[in-house]
Amino acid sequence: MSTPPSDPDEPPAADEEPVDNTPTVTCDRCDREWELEYELDALYAGNQAFEQFALDHERHTGHFPDGVTPWVVNCQQCPDGERFLDERPARRWAETHGRHTRHDVRIQHADDDSETAINTVVEATGDPESPDQPADGEADE
Repeated sequence: MSTPPSDPDEPPAADEEPVDNTPTVTCDRCDREWELEYELDALYAGNQAFEQFALDHERHTGHFPDGVTPWVVNCQQCPDGERFLDERPARRWAETHGRHTRHDVRIQHADDDSETAINTVVEATGDPESPDQPADGEADE
C-alpha cells in the first residue's frame, strides 16, 4: 500500500526542513549571486521577479546577469531605442514607435546576427512607394 501525498497546506513536520524555492541569479562579471526575495516580497514582482532583477542589474551595472541576452530595438531615424528580455514587448515597442513617428525600426536578439526590420510606411499605408501618404487616422491638408 502506498503512502498518500502530504497536504501542501499542512506545515512541514518538525523533522522536515521547509524547502526554499526563492529563485537566485548569478553574475560572473560581478562574482556574486542574489536571491530574489526583495523583488518578490518588497516589489511584489511575482512572476516578473527575474526580469525585474535583470533589467535593474543592467541599468545599474551596464551588463545583464548570466544567461540573459536582450532583444535590442533601435530606431533608424532618431536616437530612440530600448532593450527587452522577450521578443513580444520588443516588437510591440518597435511597432508603436514606428506607428507614432513613421520611423523605421530594427529588432535584433543579442545572440543572433539577423535583424528584423519594421517598415512603418508599409504597415501604416500599405504602399511602400508612398512615404508621404498619411497613416490611418491622419487628415490630408
